[in-house]
Amino acid sequence: MDGYAFPDVTQLAIPFFVAAILIELWLVRTGRARGEFETRDTLTSLTMGVGNVAAGLLLGFVSYSALLWVWQFRVFDLGTAWWVILAAFLLDDLRYYWYHRIAHRVRWVWAEHINHHSSQHYNLSTALRQSWTALFTGMFVLQAPLVLLGFHPAVIVFVFGFNLVYQFWIHTETIGKLWRPVEFVFNTPSHHRVHHATNPRYLDANYAGTLIVWDRMFGTFVEELDEDAPRYGIVHNIGTFNPLKVAFHEWIAMFRDALAPGLTPRQRLGYLFRPPGWSHDGSRDTSESLKAAYVRRNPSEAGKPGLPGASGAGVAPGE
Repeated sequence: MDGYAFPDVTQLAIPFFVAAILIELWLVRTGRARGEFETRDTLTSLTMGVGNVAAGLLLGFVSYSALLWVWQFRVFDLGTAWWVILAAFLLDDLRYYWYHRIAHRVRWVWAEHINHHSSQHYNLSTALRQSWTALFTGMFVLQAPLVLLGFHPAVIVFVFGFNLVYQFWIHTETIGKLWRPVEFVFNTPSHHRVHHATNPRYLDANYAGTLIVWDRMFGTFVEELDEDAPRYGIVHNIGTFNPLKVAFHEWIAMFRDALAPGLTPRQRLGYLFRPPGWSHDGSRDTSESLKAAYVRRNPSEAGKPGLPGASGAGVAPGE
């Protein structure tokens, strides 16, 4: 383990998080900046953040120990040179993109990620509305290939800390669009507002952590439009500020669906691993059916970024 001790970047950033939230709150409340705070919503987000830290302290060793076990099978030991840290950051940012995309397309992972989207407000406190149950999805396995390549688990944890710190500041309405080259390469408040929006064109878009280039490469980028201002939350808002309900409501709903009587094994698996909104009888809306319905109502929007063409607007709910 010599040479693999790094500071906890996110822990060190906590005073900055608190100061930034207070400054944004003051700017919004005094009318100096755009945005919105709701006291109960903000307290819920802060409580979720504390719970996330506690879950990491109590259970983080499980995933870390698993990655240490993988480390013995590494092809290389790349060490801690500056270029290794940079390469680890870039590859882990790509890994995060795919984790994030899976989290929106597989209900099993959405069950832990949904809480981050559950606020109907978008401010810096929303960034702290983090999961308590991420370990149980098993998605830390996406880091295993990096370990096998020769990036020590401590290096991966270290660089991901910077990724999380970066993502904090993009949860705001007080910052508009930035200089075009910055918007082209990096994830920004504008890009991430799209990601948190429930407008049909914005669903399942902009999964980036730090670099928006991944979305541009893989066809999931959608630009924020002035004429379609983001509406935040989830498609069916949960209407509660209870942190326990925020943390566990989708797990409960998912298992209730999967264990309902009269389903085939394939249908039960569908409720666990198909996209959010999938139902065995097509009675619920998926992001695809919501987009298709929007295009049917607004045919002039067909084929624009984030929306299907006219031929794809005949999808029935739940397909």
